[in-house]
Amino acid sequence: MKKALIAMSGGVDSSVAAKLMSERGFSCIGCTMKLFNNEDAGVKPSKACCSLEDTEDARSVAYSIGMPYYVFNFTDSFKEEVIARFIRAYEEGRTPNPCIDCNRYEKFGKLYERARILGCDCIATGHYARIESTDGQYFLKKGLDPAKDQSYVLYFLTQEMLSRTIFPLGGMHKTEVRALAEQYGFVNAEKPDSQDICFVPDGDYASVIETNTGKTYPPGDFTDEEGNVLGRHKGIIHYTVGQRRGLGISSTEPWYVKRLDVPDNRVILSRNRDLFSKEVKVSDFNWISGHAPEGPVRCTAKIRYRHKEQPATAFPEGEDKVKILFDEPVRAVTAGQAAVIYDGDTVLGGGVIQ
Repeated sequence: MKKALIAMSGGVDSSVAAKLMSERGFSCIGCTMKLFNNEDAGVKPSKACCSLEDTEDARSVAYSIGMPYYVFNFTDSFKEEVIARFIRAYEEGRTPNPCIDCNRYEKFGKLYERARILGCDCIATGHYARIESTDGQYFLKKGLDPAKDQSYVLYFLTQEMLSRTIFPLGGMHKTEVRALAEQYGFVNAEKPDSQDICFVPDGDYASVIETNTGKTYPPGDFTDEEGNVLGRHKGIIHYTVGQRRGLGISSTEPWYVKRLDVPDNRVILSRNRDLFSKEVKVSDFNWISGHAPEGPVRCTAKIRYRHKEQPATAFPEGEDKVKILFDEPVRAVTAGQAAVIYDGDTVLGGGVIQ
């Protein structure tokens, strides 16, 4: 009998994933990754992961299924690999996606290490994505529920990782998952989905950065692209490309953040029409196949989680760099976000926007 380590957040998705793995005949071990103390940051337990309530919900489900259950303390690793990267990105004028780093370094990094220690053949999670294989080649595909598809945040998975991962919910819709949870009698069947970013209370990124670093970030000038001063900003970490709200500048036509000039502590503004571009440079690119293609690839691409895919051509530039040229201009290309390319419902790869 194959042995599986099941990542259980305390939410309905991972709980149903655990039950489905057990029904498939796996010898299952449930685990919760303690990543962050939400209460310490003022985050309400009902809106975030890692709370005592979440742990108890996961434990309840695991015991109801009849599987062993552990809590792994990854708080030190999470602080270094996720929170520190998040802070560094904002300080450098980029806008990160910490959920990708959490998946990459914790859920599909540290968790694999624990799986090996426990003698598990694979790990399983509640992600809405699919894995298929043909002749020893593994493919990462979108989840069938378009509203819940999470393939975007999994672009970093390698062939080895895919060979040892199972996504039991990939072929299901959320409504089906909740119905199963009710059928199983799980305590969290009606539990609301958690926030994406567990360590950012109420979306106040700047407060989290200041609290963690003990620094204050000085105000500076808002300027247009010609260098004309338009006003004063309250610290460069408060802004991201495409932002309109909170600028405090009166004008007949709205201004938007176009670029962050960290060395000169300036926030460069433009009109909305000037936020569009066709070319995107991407670094740290991971090709799911394990190697870069020899020439350009027609694809669709998205430059943020909620961005609708657009037709494009990807030009490999070495093994880990790619230039994406969109057929039509896209709005607010943002350094630090992920660009992910697809062939239909198959993820070809992704990386970090320069």
